[in-house]
Amino acid sequence: MGGCQSYSGSADEASNTLTTNYSDISILKLKNNNVKTAPSLEEKPYLQECFLREHITDINLLTLAALPHNLDRHEWMAFNTISFFQNINLISSALSEFCTSTTCPTARGPGNKVYEWTDEQGRKLKCSAPLYTDYTMSYIQEILTDEDVFPTRADAHFPNGFIFLVQKVFVLLFRTLAHLYSAHYRDAITMEIHPHLNTLFTHFITFSHAFRLLEPSETAPLEDLITILTH
Repeated sequence: MGGCQSYSGSADEASNTLTTNYSDISILKLKNNNVKTAPSLEEKPYLQECFLREHITDINLLTLAALPHNLDRHEWMAFNTISFFQNINLISSALSEFCTSTTCPTARGPGNKVYEWTDEQGRKLKCSAPLYTDYTMSYIQEILTDEDVFPTRADAHFPNGFIFLVQKVFVLLFRTLAHLYSAHYRDAITMEIHPHLNTLFTHFITFSHAFRLLEPSETAPLEDLITILTH
């Protein structure tokens, strides 16, 4: 992550201000292709102080999440939603070799919380974690590339109900992160990308709190981690 300055301008220009960068994760993945097992740790290794304190920035993430001066609220939310999707998808992809239908037959979070996919007919489908992640990323990608929802034209307007779509995206992204912390944090430690995951999760939660995008009932499985990281 990069620095944060006072800002007034378009969301395109904001990309020069909000410089979140996890591109070296792909390099770390290549360096660790032969690593298949992680250190033997307790049930919630992400709460161990030695790992919890490892971040890639000391920037005040509350300041980074705040709406820049003179920038449209919806435009700022859209810009950050896209950024979070890209970075979470990147980390999830980096850990994908550990997440298979065999290792993760269900999409679960901490406390044996099981996530089920809801299809277009409203039916709940139990599926493996990699399939759930594939559904999630494909669904979000479809929303983010829909000009009627996330317009890129300067004269376009955000639709009614935009905030509710952003909230839905954040729920799905949170569940992806919850699974990574629950099932693959040891793998992240092995690959030495846990500081990236910690920083991304803290930024994601800080932003969601600032704009009230996640309900406490949704974040409950990781509330112990959230409390430590945001207080």
